[in-house]
Amino acid sequence: MALSTAHVSANVMGSKKSRGSLCHGLPIQAQKSKTVLKTVSLRNTASVSRKVSRAAKGKEEESYDVSYEPTTITSSTSVCAIILGGGAGSRLFPLTKSRAKPAVPIGGSYRLIDVPMSNCINSGINKLYILTQFNSTSLNRHLSKAYNLGSGVRFGGDSFVEILAATQTPTDKEWFQGTADAVRQYAHVLLSAKNKAIEDVVILSGDHLYRMDYMKFVNYHRENNADITIGCIPYGSERAKEFGLMQINHKRQITKFAEKPKTKAALDAIRADTTVLGLTPEEAAEKPYIASMGIYVFKKKALTDLLLKEFPKANDFGGEVIPAAAENRNVVAYPFYGYWEDIGTIKSFFEENLKLCQNPAAFEFYDPTSPIYTSPRVLPPAAVEDCKIADAIVSQGSYLRKSTIKNAVIGVRSNIREGCTIQDALIMGSDYYESEDEVASLLASGGVPLGIGANSYISNAIIDKNSRVGSNVRICNKEGVNEATREAEGIYIRSGIVVVEKFATVPNNKVI
Repeated sequence: MALSTAHVSANVMGSKKSRGSLCHGLPIQAQKSKTVLKTVSLRNTASVSRKVSRAAKGKEEESYDVSYEPTTITSSTSVCAIILGGGAGSRLFPLTKSRAKPAVPIGGSYRLIDVPMSNCINSGINKLYILTQFNSTSLNRHLSKAYNLGSGVRFGGDSFVEILAATQTPTDKEWFQGTADAVRQYAHVLLSAKNKAIEDVVILSGDHLYRMDYMKFVNYHRENNADITIGCIPYGSERAKEFGLMQINHKRQITKFAEKPKTKAALDAIRADTTVLGLTPEEAAEKPYIASMGIYVFKKKALTDLLLKEFPKANDFGGEVIPAAAENRNVVAYPFYGYWEDIGTIKSFFEENLKLCQNPAAFEFYDPTSPIYTSPRVLPPAAVEDCKIADAIVSQGSYLRKSTIKNAVIGVRSNIREGCTIQDALIMGSDYYESEDEVASLLASGGVPLGIGANSYISNAIIDKNSRVGSNVRICNKEGVNEATREAEGIYIRSGIVVVEKFATVPNNKVI
C-alpha cells in the first residue's frame, strides 16, 4: 500500500483534518482543494451548456458549444497509447543528468510519467507502450514497480505496459531521431497480430501536468472522422513561441500549423480567432493563439501510412508530419479547458511544484474519481518534531526537527535537521536511509550525512535526490545570478534558481 503525500497548512499541531481513500494502493492526499477542475471541449453537435455566438464576416451568425459529451461510447479495447519518453531533456538539466525526463520526481512522491500513465488507467486505456532512449534505467525501474498489470485480468485479460527502448537493428542503425521516427521504428508492433483490434492510437508526452479523460478525446476524434486529432488550448503571447501553434476553421479543422515559431512575424502570421474555441471576445484578445498540447489521436492506418509511406524520412510530428498532413487529411483540434502545464524547463518545473503547496491548489494529485498513481512504498509517516510548517507538502518517510518550512515541497525520506529554514524550495529527498552509525561516522570525520544539515537556510532552490547539504549552509542565490554552471561542485543556476544535482555534497558553512 502506498502511503500519502501530505499537505500541511499552518502549524502542524493545528493542521486541518485530512481525508483520503485506500483505493488500489493510491497515495492519500490531505486537505482537499475547494477548486473543482472541469474539463470541457467542443463539438458542433454536442449538448449545449453555454453557447457562444460570433458573427462571421459575410456569413450568418455561428454558434459554438462549450460542452462536449460523446454521442456514442467507444470501447477502449480498440485503443492503445504510446507515451514518448522524451529526448535528452537538456532544458531540465541537471535534473536529467542521470535520469530520463519522465522519471524526474514531482510533488514529493510522484514522477512526471505518473501523469499520463494514470490518465490512461483512469480512462480505461490498458494497452500502453512507453518509448525510451536517454537515461532510462530509473524510468524502467519505476514503471515495472508501479504499473505491473500482471496477467491483465483486472483490465479484461489483454492489458499490458511495455517498454520499447531505442535500439539498433540489422536494417536500422540509428537511434530515435525525433517523435515521429521513434514511433516509426516500432510501427511493426502496431501492425502485429497482437494489435489487430487496435483502431486508434493515442500519442502522449511524458512531461505534462494535467488530468484528462482520453476516451472523450478518442470519441471526439471518431465522431469527427478525423485522421489526426490534436489536443489544444488557447494561449497568451508570453510563451506562445514555445509551442506548436495552429489556425482552425469553424469546424475546428486545422488549416495551418507552425511548430514553435520564433520571430514576431511568424507569430503574427499564426494568430487565430480563439472565439471559435468558445472564448469571449475579451478572453480571445488575451489568448490569441491556439497551442498544441503535444498529445494526439491517430487512426492506426493513417499513422502507419504517414510514417511508412507518405513521409518515411520525417523525424518529428509537430515540425513535419502534422503540417504536411493538414494539407490533405482531416486534421482536427480538440480544445481542452482543464489545468495543463508543460514542464519543460527548470523554471516551469520549480513553479509547478510550488503551486502544489497553495490552498486551494490549481492541480492536485489526489482526486477520488481520477487519482494519480505512483509506485507504492513501505515507509513510515513523516515525523515532525517541534516545527513550524505553512503551505507545504511533507512526504512519507521524512524526519523534520525544530525547523521552519514554508511554501516548500519535502520529498520522500528527507532528513531536515534542527534549526533549518526551508522556504520557496524543493527538497527531493533520498532513495535510502543512512544508519545512525553511518551518520555518526561521517560527522566524526568531518563528512556530510544525507539530507539538510543543522542551521541551514535554503530558498529559491532545488535540492535533488541523495544530496548532502552541510551545517550552516546558505543556498539562496545571494548575488542574484541568472545562469551559472559549477559542474565540479554539482551546483547550477538556471533562471535564477539554484539546483544542487543528485548525489552532490555542499560542505559546511558554504554560501551559494
